[in-house]
Amino acid sequence: MTAQELYIKLKNIRVGGQVCQYSLKKCEELVPVVNEILRLKKEKNAVILAHSYVTPEIVYGVADFVGDSYKLSCDVLNTSADVIVFVAVRFMGETAKILNPGKQVIVPARDPGCTLADSITAEDVRRLRQQFPDHAFICYVNTSVDVKAECDVCVTSANVYAIVERLPNDKIYFLPDKFMGLNLVNEMKRRKSSKQVRFWSGSCYVHEEYTEEQVFKIRLEYPDAKIVSHPECNAQVVANSDFVGGTEQMLDYMRKSPAKQFLMLTECGLSSRLQAEFPDKDLVGSCTLCKYMKSNLLEDVLQALKAPRQGQIVTIEEPARLKALKSLQAMFQYAQGAKTGVVQPLCE
Repeated sequence: MTAQELYIKLKNIRVGGQVCQYSLKKCEELVPVVNEILRLKKEKNAVILAHSYVTPEIVYGVADFVGDSYKLSCDVLNTSADVIVFVAVRFMGETAKILNPGKQVIVPARDPGCTLADSITAEDVRRLRQQFPDHAFICYVNTSVDVKAECDVCVTSANVYAIVERLPNDKIYFLPDKFMGLNLVNEMKRRKSSKQVRFWSGSCYVHEEYTEEQVFKIRLEYPDAKIVSHPECNAQVVANSDFVGGTEQMLDYMRKSPAKQFLMLTECGLSSRLQAEFPDKDLVGSCTLCKYMKSNLLEDVLQALKAPRQGQIVTIEEPARLKALKSLQAMFQYAQGAKTGVVQPLCE
């Protein structure tokens, strides 16, 4: 890849101060690292998965697949690579390892944590299951492998409503996000569903920053702007949004919408993608950077491909992997069933 080619991909991005703005000079500095990663990727038969929230030079410079957790989970099922470099956070790398036990999975992030995933433990779930033995336990994908292993079905922000509606049990315990939990309660009421939903008290520090006041302020200043939010936002923000969905759903909505102005209430990486791919669309207001996702640097991807450190390599004990696999398989099956009316194995 040449510096000019990289610059053409990145030149329209202008979010996050100087963090995500690209001159030709900056691309000239980045491209040697990009090309060394591309070379090593071929040499080691590696595939690079990048969540939409990581830096644009990774998304547009070296990634083979880009998207949200559900899309990337489907993409990883079909890879013939020996090495999976998951440029995201730890729990996403664990998901890849659960589905691909024979492959090496590497998470290059310097700080691969997640406030939401870290808000609950497997011991918490075991205690809750004793307290609510007649409930189906549904875990958001933003959880550790040990938490997934204690739950019946895993879900993403894109498929949670459809999956919960299809579950045979009307008593649901959702974890760990309190905002998604309350949004799930409200959505089931809107659909006149008989589901009774309890939920845990975790939250994503990025999405909990957004407020109803921000939405109202933007509506006054930019009356033609569409408000697009993630279901990890609080219920007041969600209720006053024009569209609510997972990251890929949000991006697809903005691609197809005839509107020209948007307030995007999620991590800034998605704003970067919109600007790169649809420069005629304008973003108003501000977004928030996730320090965990942004701790994935291009140099770290190169280092991890050359010689991964022990802490970057994802390892899972087989009993925990097999238990967690059941919750992921249930997610794929229910998600496919929600689309087709028939429960099918995994995703196609």
